[in-house]
Amino acid sequence: MLLLERDKKLLYRDSSGAEKSLIQISPAKFATDPKDPPVMQINIPAAFTLGNVAFLGINGKSLPRTDAGSNPNTFYHVTPRPPLVELRAKALRATPPEEAGPFRKPDLVEIGIMDPAIRLDIRYAQYDNFLSAPVYTQPRAFMERPAAEALLRVLHKLQPLGYGLLIHDAYRPWYVTKIFWDATPAEGKIFVADPQKGSKHNRGCAVDLTLYDLATSKAVEMPGLYDEMSPRSFPNFPGGTSLQRWHRDLLRRAMESEGFTVNEDEWWHFDYKDWKQYGILNVAFEKLGIGQEPTTVSH
Repeated sequence: MLLLERDKKLLYRDSSGAEKSLIQISPAKFATDPKDPPVMQINIPAAFTLGNVAFLGINGKSLPRTDAGSNPNTFYHVTPRPPLVELRAKALRATPPEEAGPFRKPDLVEIGIMDPAIRLDIRYAQYDNFLSAPVYTQPRAFMERPAAEALLRVLHKLQPLGYGLLIHDAYRPWYVTKIFWDATPAEGKIFVADPQKGSKHNRGCAVDLTLYDLATSKAVEMPGLYDEMSPRSFPNFPGGTSLQRWHRDLLRRAMESEGFTVNEDEWWHFDYKDWKQYGILNVAFEKLGIGQEPTTVSH
């Protein structure tokens, strides 16, 4: 059984995933319905804010809150062996897997210039990523045109609510996927795509993103950090605060309304519905033309 809070109300979730509200029927007793016998005795301070509760006394035992939000100390990190410069050279010499097709003609659009409310924080062009080193040579983001147009519609749905989109990653050349794979030890390969299969990022139909507040220009808080690679990354993770989960779910609902599907392990990763219609691309950012729209590439 999992005890959690949402909208400043206590709930419990059983092993089947079903959730029920816990209703206070006396100072220290809660039930799923006022007519039911108490299901547990919970001792809590007289004055408290549920979002800030660090522990609860339940049936005579003190139980700490297992997670109240993101924890940078658990951010996934690897030290490449051999060094990144050698992995890059090897990846650039390699060839993507052959695919049968047929595929649509690539038509990548630079999404960072579509609307001022789309901002970029391209982590793989910086040092704050799981390799602690830049992998991209330029901080840019591209998507296939239908996916890019769908993303723009998502933005226009969120702007009236006071939010913009902050992009961490989008189209990823295949050689970068190979770098990630070769740099990651066996126990961590569940976090990276197999280059022999390619990734949806390689097809220009995946995007890593979050929300930011249009008024303050600050990224909103989510239950977990980008690329944290812990249970906090799961789209249905029940921890964090109500507001953090509300932001995460708002982003998901907006993206799903325009044909995107969230990754089952990463709240920030969304795949566009037509990804199977595009082949793996291995074109470096330097060859895509700065600020051009449209950007047309070949396999």
